[in-house]
Amino acid sequence: MKVSKIAKIVFSVFFLLLVMLIAAPVFAASDPLQVINNLSEFIFGLIRAIGLIMLGFGIVQIGMSLKSHDPTQRANGFLTLAGGVIITFTKEILTLITG
Repeated sequence: MKVSKIAKIVFSVFFLLLVMLIAAPVFAASDPLQVINNLSEFIFGLIRAIGLIMLGFGIVQIGMSLKSHDPTQRANGFLTLAGGVIITFTKEILTLITG
């Protein structure tokens, strides 16, 4: 498969733009406690993203179960939906518990 020179240039420009948009400056904090807080925020952000994915998957499962009239899939959909809500709001739940 022969790739034209224009396609290579377009791909290179697209790749460079992608790298520049993704790259974010990272500043070191002088306070060790601030470093731990930043890491905590990052980890809770990842957990929230996983919870939102589960939430969406639960909604899709419930919709598919309503269409196919499958009670087992409906129950699994509601469990996935509830788990997604709990995982999405983990930080707020922990803050509420610990005070």
